[in-house]
Formats: sequence, C-alpha cells, structure tokens
Amino acid sequence: MINKKPTVSIIIRTKNEEKYIKQCIEKIKIQSFKSFEIIIVDNYSTDLTVKKAKKHCYKIIKIKKFSPGKAINEGIKVSRGSIIVVLSAHCIPVNNNWLKNLINDLKDKKVAGVYGRQEPMKYTSDVDKRDLLTIFGLDKKIQIKDTFFHNANSAFRKEVWKKIPFNEKATNIEDRIWGEKVISKGYKIIYEPSASVYHFHGVHQNLNKKRAQNVVRILESLDTFKKDDSSINYTGLKVLALVPVKGRSINFEGKPLIKKTLEVAKKSKFISEIVVATDDKKTAKFAKANGANVPFIRPSYLSKPSTKLLDVLEYSIKSLERKKIYYDLVVILGNSYPFRSEDLIDKMIKKLLEEGSDTLIAAIKESRGIWLSESDNSNVDLINDPTTPRNLKKKHAFITLFGLCCVTHPSNIREKNIFKKNYSIYKINDVLNSIDINNLKKSKMLEKTLNKIR
Repeated sequence: MINKKPTVSIIIRTKNEEKYIKQCIEKIKIQSFKSFEIIIVDNYSTDLTVKKAKKHCYKIIKIKKFSPGKAINEGIKVSRGSIIVVLSAHCIPVNNNWLKNLINDLKDKKVAGVYGRQEPMKYTSDVDKRDLLTIFGLDKKIQIKDTFFHNANSAFRKEVWKKIPFNEKATNIEDRIWGEKVISKGYKIIYEPSASVYHFHGVHQNLNKKRAQNVVRILESLDTFKKDDSSINYTGLKVLALVPVKGRSINFEGKPLIKKTLEVAKKSKFISEIVVATDDKKTAKFAKANGANVPFIRPSYLSKPSTKLLDVLEYSIKSLERKKIYYDLVVILGNSYPFRSEDLIDKMIKKLLEEGSDTLIAAIKESRGIWLSESDNSNVDLINDPTTPRNLKKKHAFITLFGLCCVTHPSNIREKNIFKKNYSIYKINDVLNSIDINNLKKSKMLEKTLNKIR
C-alpha cells in the first residue's frame, strides 16, 4: 500500500471515530489506484480510533488545539505525495475507483481542487438526506465562479496548497474559504460525482424536519436516486458474544442452563467469538467444553451482591483489549433465558447496523398499568393508566430485557454508559422469549408451568 514515494497522501481527521475508521480504511485499501499513503490527524481520541487505524497508516499526528484547517495543514506538512486527498473518517468510499476518479482532473494545472459526491447512508436523518441528495447531484460541474468546495471528500495539488494553505483560525467552512481564494486566483474547481462516498452527516443544520421528510421521500422515489445501499458492512465484522455468569449455572431440564445460551450464540452468522465471564471454575469448564472461551476467571470483588453488571462488562472488555483483542460489536447475553429465538441475535445485529444505533436492547411491550416508586413503602406514580383500553392508549411502556439480548459498541461498555448516546429498542413479540428463570425462585417451577401449558 505504501510506496517509497506515493503519488497521493490521504489525510483523515479523527476524533473518536472508532465506529467508522475500520470500514473507511478498508475501503481505501482496495482502491484500484495504489500509489498512496494514509495520514491520521487525531484530536486526542479517547476510544480505539488510533489503535484500529495504526497498522494501516504512514503517520499519526495528534493535535490538541483543533481547527479543521490546522488539522489539514499539519497533515500535509508530513506528507510525501504531490496530490493531497482529504477524507472524513466517517466517509466510506462507494467503490474501488473512488480515488482514481477523484484525482484524475488534477492533471489540468488550471484545476485547483476536486470534490466528490456524498451519498446518505441508510440511517442518515431525513434532514441530512435532503441536504446530501440535493447538493451533491449526478452531473459533473466545472466551477469558474462558484466557490463551493467540501473537504469531507476532496483532492488538490500540493503546489496549490503551498500558495494557498487552509485558514487555521476558522472553526468551520475552511473548505469554502479556500475555494473562494483559489477561484479569485483564476483556478477552477471541479465537482466529480463518480468519486462518491457514503456520509451520514448533512451540510446544513436546523432545518424543518417535516419538510425534509417530504423532500426525501420524493427524491428517493425517483429512478436516479434508487440504488442498492452497500454502506452497511455486514461482513468482516468482529462480533463478541459476552455471557456474564455469576456462580454456578443452574440446571434446567437436566442440563446447565448456560448450554441454551451457548447453543443459540453458536448459530449466529455474525458472532466471531463467545466469551463467558464467570467466577466459577466448573461453569468455566462446562463453557469451554461447549464452544466458548473463558480467558479469565472473574475476580471475587466483581461477584458481590452489590456488584453492577456494567462493572463486570467493563472488566471483561478491558481484559480482552489488554491482550490486543478488539471487537466491532458486543452482544450481551444473559444466562437465564432458555427460550431465546435462534434468529434473535442476528436480527438485532442487522437492525443496529441499519439504524446506526449505538445500542439496541430487546424489550417487550407492556400495556397494563405501571406504577413507579423509589421503595416498597414510598408513594407510587402512575406511568401507564390501566383503565384506558389498550387500543386507545397514546403511549405504551416497554420493559427492557437486557439479559435476553443487547447489542452495543465496545466504547459504550468501556465508558460504562450503554444508554448515554443513540440507543433504541428491539420489540419482542413472542412472550416465550421474555421468560427469565431468575425471576422465578426455582427452575422446576417454570418447568411445571410449561408442562401445564403443553
């Protein structure tokens, strides 16, 4: 990938881009044009952005006092290519000719820069979809007066940059400031739609969402904008199934209950590895015999009655990452749901990827009356009115089933705040899925109940 003197230097500015950086770089690596180097300019990311990018990059620069123009200028100073490409870390090249198409017009010395098309991802908001679909069209443009330029997906010659570097004081639109200067010097800017990337951000902000929804629906109905969406990476993901088990796994139908969870996890098309986080040696031995890994025995301080599950999950992820084992997604599976559907895990992983959620948790709809209290003896507040017919209720409660299945990103576990960002629920329609043996005093009670139903 890295030649002695590459033609192109690709500058990627990053700040906590763990979610996208791997896919971005993998799409760069398969480009038909091979003479390039990758330079990361990182604004002190606190997640795994740098670690995931490190082995693919020529240089990684860290800057504390960030401005978009300064980040580009600093990256170019260590670059070796005669052509500079600037790409946002959350932009994914659409095909393997992206780079070739982006730099082709720079052979013309009168062309200062080229910027490519930006297509929305499936889960891009309607407001941002409208921006991207209307601003970045299908016709190539040669701009003689128009100063619009966009550094999410751009290329320019280094010799032009030496004459006109990017403004380091501007907090944003450094690209349009640069575009104005190069046009005023008699250069041309070219918009090249065949050099396209997927980008979930829009260009404008604070727009009317209702109006945006209408515009997006019309645009998406047109043949010119109908296209298979390959922005979602279903393959090549490294997915961990993490099964926390405290103490000995109880028996159900004559076998340790954990066996049920492991059997379902092994049938997933996405799960790369199953790790059981247990404090019990016999449970660990059984888990290993049934296809799971047990790389550590959970310490006793994480098995106290007061121990929070998030502490156990954080310990597990950090223990694996200390061994330089990194994952793209984590599926958290409790040990006490024997009737989990075989396809539930994969359906939830797909939904999280399609929605762009940070966390997706299984939940069951509850239309009966619900009251909330701080303790058994305190006053209760009505959450869901039991007197209103279910079909007339405007709002419904959902009971989360964390142990049934929760899909999230490693960074959320590392920060011990799975629900702080963009989270959503996966509605469970089959009540049998939601049966948690831990809510019953003995598993035999459940077996007797099931026998009556049968």
